[in-house]
Amino acid sequence: MDQQTMQQLKRQLEQELQEIERRLEESERPQATELSNYDNHPADNASDLTDQLTEMAMDEHLGDNAEEIKKALQAMADGTYGKCVVCGEDIPLGRLEAMPQALTCVEHAEQKEENLRPVEEDVLSSTPRSDDFIELEEFGSSDTPQDKI
Repeated sequence: MDQQTMQQLKRQLEQELQEIERRLEESERPQATELSNYDNHPADNASDLTDQLTEMAMDEHLGDNAEEIKKALQAMADGTYGKCVVCGEDIPLGRLEAMPQALTCVEHAEQKEENLRPVEEDVLSSTPRSDDFIELEEFGSSDTPQDKI
């Protein structure tokens, strides 16, 4: 990768990081629309909660993006930018232009996504066996002691 392309990608990353940090600073904690929940319909409370959780999730996503950009900028400073951190192969320039914070090649980016599965999948298979339910009961159930006899 030539120096001019590297500088262009670095400027793009820095601008994106500044924009994310500005948005996070301006982001306000979601507030409830009512002072009292006493006379609210449960659906109104649910709407407020959904709005709050959506805002929090968006802020968390922006924070994750900022961390990825900082890692990419650090890789530029270290001289390792453009190489996959898993296999060491060159990352295609098209991928870097589309996603400058990428630190892995496409093949290893897909592996990263696979690791984001729920932890419950480690315990349960797609076709439950009878002993799967026994293992789950160890974590608690609604059964009373009389039900277990």
